[in-house]
Amino acid sequence: MKLKVSKTDVWAANIEDRPGGLARKLETLCAAGANLEFVIARRSPDKPGQGVVFLTPLKGARQVKAAQAAGFTPRKASTVRIEGDDKPGIGAKITSDLAAAGVNLRGLSAAAIGKKFVAHVALDSADDAAKAIRVLKALK
Repeated sequence: MKLKVSKTDVWAANIEDRPGGLARKLETLCAAGANLEFVIARRSPDKPGQGVVFLTPLKGARQVKAAQAAGFTPRKASTVRIEGDDKPGIGAKITSDLAAAGVNLRGLSAAAIGKKFVAHVALDSADDAAKAIRVLKALK
């Protein structure tokens, strides 16, 4: 099975849990030319009135500077982006092969659109990310 596998930097910021909280953050990045491929936002259950947004990619100094000005910071977790043809059981295959290699997942987000899927896997260290990349590139 042919997968596109790469390390990616995920950025995060706190957002106000009210109308427009997320929009303000995204508008700042849009003005800097960001073309985001992945965005997840949610409330922070332990911080009433607050939420958090995770996104990727940011490319170039202009986008990074805008992100920092909007309160974004790069996440410490190593993240691997996986893209390939969608088919039944692909998520189970990926997670099973990573588990068999001793790779523990910190988190996983995935979506399928049409005939393709994209997943982002968060790992605890750069070593785990490198191992995950090797495992995923060898997936059959």
